[in-house]
Amino acid sequence: MRRGPLDHAMTSRPETLMLPPGASMPNSRLPVLIYRGAHAGDGFDALFERNGWTGLWHDGIYDFDHYHSNAHEVLGIARGSATLRLGGEDGRAIEVRAGDVLVLPAGTGHRNLGSSDDFEVVGAYPPGQVQYDICRERSPEAELRISKVPLPPADPVHGVDGPLLELWR
Repeated sequence: MRRGPLDHAMTSRPETLMLPPGASMPNSRLPVLIYRGAHAGDGFDALFERNGWTGLWHDGIYDFDHYHSNAHEVLGIARGSATLRLGGEDGRAIEVRAGDVLVLPAGTGHRNLGSSDDFEVVGAYPPGQVQYDICRERSPEAELRISKVPLPPADPVHGVDGPLLELWR
């Protein structure tokens, strides 16, 4: 039996990336999850909604370092490719392409360093976190908000059986 992109995602665990606090980005004690080739780009809306992640948007990623202090975020790469920097100035550059999914814990710095002309992202948030903020510098107030963000009830790719619930304990 031939496997499709979604079948591959269902049998593989995500890459994990730990990002320590940086000078301007607080980052998180929780790892970033990176699902490579997780899904066909035109199906992210239904996948994320089915797993309880809502507040869907379609766009790119800002070209400046920023984070959300009051929400976790999933980014599905619907089209194109990009080099993203995760973790702020002290962070790591990663390459992403259509079909990849990144799950960013609250506080994780992210920035688009450069992308293809057709780059498109589908973003979403766990229940109760769709009114996200945009922060550009660390602050005690933002770090307090990050510490209070509840864990999502489901993995945005695999639902309640997904590895997020185990990896983000």
